[in-house]
Amino acid sequence: MGSILSSRIKDDGKVVLEVLMDYDEAIQLRGHMDNVHLFSENVVNVKTNLSQRGKNDATKYFLIPRELRKNLRFSIEVMCQRLETKSNIFFIYTIDKLKP
Repeated sequence: MGSILSSRIKDDGKVVLEVLMDYDEAIQLRGHMDNVHLFSENVVNVKTNLSQRGKNDATKYFLIPRELRKNLRFSIEVMCQRLETKSNIFFIYTIDKLKP
């Protein structure tokens, strides 16, 4: 889990952030410095459920809450990654937007 140490606004309106994080979390970026997104677990405000099906509940489903389904159309490919911290596991799904 990281912290933002400082921030400043550039002339073009973009924000420069100095971020402090554990080495293990930085390694999960695998050297990528572009297309990095920051999020805070403190902003989470929608509860949802997990569903289990199949023999011995072997299949697990993440359910998308109704209020987050608006204008959601699925593309063919969905990508997923798992991030682990000392106290949480984050599953991040990426779905490409379909062009109208």
